[in-house]
Amino acid sequence: MPVKIRLKREGRKKKPFYHIVIADSRAPRDGRFIEKIGYYNPNTNPATIELDFDKALDWLLKGAQPTDTARAILSYRGVLYKKHLLTGVKKGAFSEVEAERRFETWMKEKEARIEAKRQRVQQGIEDEHKKRLAEEAKISEARAQEIAKKRAAEAGVEAGAEEAAAEGEEAAEAPAAEAAETAEKPAAEAEAPAAEEKPAEEAPATEEKAEETPVAEEKPAEEAPAAEEKPAEEAPKAEAEKPAEAHAEEEKKKEGGEEKAAE
Repeated sequence: MPVKIRLKREGRKKKPFYHIVIADSRAPRDGRFIEKIGYYNPNTNPATIELDFDKALDWLLKGAQPTDTARAILSYRGVLYKKHLLTGVKKGAFSEVEAERRFETWMKEKEARIEAKRQRVQQGIEDEHKKRLAEEAKISEARAQEIAKKRAAEAGVEAGAEEAAAEGEEAAEAPAAEAAETAEKPAAEAEAPAAEEKPAEEAPATEEKAEETPVAEEKPAEEAPAAEEKPAEEAPKAEAEKPAEAHAEEEKKKEGGEEKAAE
């Protein structure tokens, strides 16, 4: 069975780290291996690759078959291109010096591309960082404005509360002053009516005297019926007395008759 160039997984969950190894194709992926020729870290951008170029080229020339991922790594580092140039030298297509010149030109272009990619990645990181800082600055400014508005509103509320308290104190003082004024006014008014009440009391006295005059006038009115009633009473008495006189005359007549009879 042929020997393979493949990756042996290491690292923790979701953070893989691979060793580039030479292993028997019958061995498990993370099992026994023949030789370790480098490592591959995909967690960085661009990915970090450390490779023993000469050993990898030697195993390729011996017939080792790389896996797909291992082939991409070897192509990225120029191992496959160097093998292609050496094959052209063996066939006589060009000299070994031309092969080295072509390989050096290719490596320079490759390094320039890798460096350009690193710069783009770094520039993207810096731009992202600046963008994040600008967004954070906007958010901070918006928060500062909101805080300023809240503080202004709280200051306005406190000023309004102070004004309301001052107005309440003034309102409380105004009724107190009005109460004091009203208390003083009734006292002054009480003294004024006291002076005014004396004539008022005297006036009713004169009025009472005027009322007494009708009483004096009423007496004759009451006496008149009395005077009138007396004759009425005397008339019955006179009538009563008349029978008594008649009776006396009759008795006198009887006595005279008896006296005449006795004679």
